[in-house]
Amino acid sequence: METSPLIWIGFNAFILVLLAFDLGVFNRRPRQITVREALIASACYITIAFTFNAGIYWFMGMEKGLEFTTGYLIEWSLSVDNIFVMAMIFGHFAVPPAFQHRVLFWGILGALVMRAILIFAGTALIHEFHWTIYIFGAFLLFTGIKMMLASDEEPDLENNRIMRFVRKRVKMTDTYEGTKFFVRRNGVLLATPMLLVLIMIEATDLMFALDSVPAIFAVTDDPFIVYTSNVFAILGLRSLYFALAGIIHRFSYLKYGLSLVLVFIGTKMILIDIWKVPTALALGVTATLIGGSIILSLIKTRNDPPLPDPAHESEGKPRVYSQPQPGIAE
Repeated sequence: METSPLIWIGFNAFILVLLAFDLGVFNRRPRQITVREALIASACYITIAFTFNAGIYWFMGMEKGLEFTTGYLIEWSLSVDNIFVMAMIFGHFAVPPAFQHRVLFWGILGALVMRAILIFAGTALIHEFHWTIYIFGAFLLFTGIKMMLASDEEPDLENNRIMRFVRKRVKMTDTYEGTKFFVRRNGVLLATPMLLVLIMIEATDLMFALDSVPAIFAVTDDPFIVYTSNVFAILGLRSLYFALAGIIHRFSYLKYGLSLVLVFIGTKMILIDIWKVPTALALGVTATLIGGSIILSLIKTRNDPPLPDPAHESEGKPRVYSQPQPGIAE
């Protein structure tokens, strides 16, 4: 059963209203988000997601409702892994806490557009060429094994190819200019380090989207379920970051749980024409792996002290990112 275009329009209008309230009403001025505010916002986004899920159960049936629940849990758990890299990016660039919400807002807005493109492209591929689901499955299986073997490795941001490309080609100031991405000096338009942070955030989400979008196709090929579960998981990512950034180091086993989820989902996709795993079973396995890895992590690290926030210690001045530009006054 195809979803009515009016439902698509109504859903996207609702999301735009949420985003407008977020940036235009609640966070008009740059400020540091407290853990309490982040927890309240996270609870609100999760409540909205499951209220929407209840509507799917009611209007679309039990199977579609379970598909959304499973898809949302997969996307939400993979977005938690995204927080590890976000924290590293903000620490590496010494982004002041008051600026972090704004860059995450624009980063997640871009992520929504990228996810929509990937989802509709993936849906078209699977519907037109069924065999592509085996490619997605093999890719997830490979990614899950790779994640497990490299779980203790940290990304080398300093030698990141995207960062080096931008540094080499974009004229950039050495300091932040509030939350501006560009400033004009002596008639010359310059980027600020905030633009480089945004590019790295977007590149990170694209990387994670290449895992998470194929993963949900193991649960459903309904584009509405895939899209809405992705959107709700991403919307809550900012508040989740501010709620967990100070204790993210305590989730030491989460990557193992996520890697096992990807291995399970990849195997499920490869075997889809031999044995179709019931959605309820897939939900149970996913919840057990993610929940178990989080509980074990918190038990293991219950006595660990909180990590210092590098952004607090930097006085708001990032590293020098570009070569001095002749004739440009700083």
